[in-house]
Amino acid sequence: MTNSAWGKLTALLEMIKFSHTVFAFPFALMGVVLASLASGTAPTFGQVFWICLAMVGARTGAMGLNRIIDARIDADNPRTSERHLPAGKVALSEAWLLVLVAFAVLLLAAWMLNPLCLTLAPVAIFFLALYSYCKRFTAMAHIVLGICLAAAPVGAWIALRGDVGWPVVVLGLAVLFWVAGFDIFYALQDYEFDRDNGLYSIPSRFGIKRSFQITRLFHAAMVLLLLILFFSEGLGVIYLLGVVVVAGLLLYEHLLVRPDDLSRLDAAFFNMNGYISVTIFLFTLADAII
Repeated sequence: MTNSAWGKLTALLEMIKFSHTVFAFPFALMGVVLASLASGTAPTFGQVFWICLAMVGARTGAMGLNRIIDARIDADNPRTSERHLPAGKVALSEAWLLVLVAFAVLLLAAWMLNPLCLTLAPVAIFFLALYSYCKRFTAMAHIVLGICLAAAPVGAWIALRGDVGWPVVVLGLAVLFWVAGFDIFYALQDYEFDRDNGLYSIPSRFGIKRSFQITRLFHAAMVLLLLILFFSEGLGVIYLLGVVVVAGLLLYEHLLVRPDDLSRLDAAFFNMNGYISVTIFLFTLADAII
């Protein structure tokens, strides 16, 4: 690969924040663990490979599409005006190519897994696209994003079992509330811009103080759902300890950010949420193995 081609690929990956795939990836693998416990059989290497590829394709396509759809809004927002598309670092045609290739990878992976995955893949793409438009007409955009990431563990379960069971539904709901909560935190950065430009979000709709209350409620719901998941087949004390650690990380995240001080929002959003997803997966995996 030439230096220019490598530089272009790097720019595209930076545009979609590829490193943030860590937020949802561990939950997809957690879905694999739960499905394996429920069925009593370990997944094949091929199944895990295609599940991971589907996850990467879905997340890459979704982020690329979001950057394309929001390019004009990003250009007007001082916080985002230097993003790759509005700043001219990436051409619109290149961004579209990335999106098309990513969604093609998702469809290929779904086809390689089972017919139900392939049937549901277009539904997943619909919700991934819908999220990028939500801020134009509803403050529930955070919930839609939560649905998109909740599809990671649910999709992994379906890939292995071809059905939907209650443990992965509970996990999917936990992911939904977790994502919606931290996305509300993230939206606090654009509170004034969204309010002044008629864009919808929980902060612009309900204000900063109420947004903190809603986020605390969502994250409490996540912990409660993870505790309920403890009663599914095959999970024990090690998993329960992981839930306690996650609850502590969530508490620390909320201590980092206050209504009158958003200076540590990046640490709360990027660092803590990466730790949370990896932590609960590792404890779940350790519990299943030991």
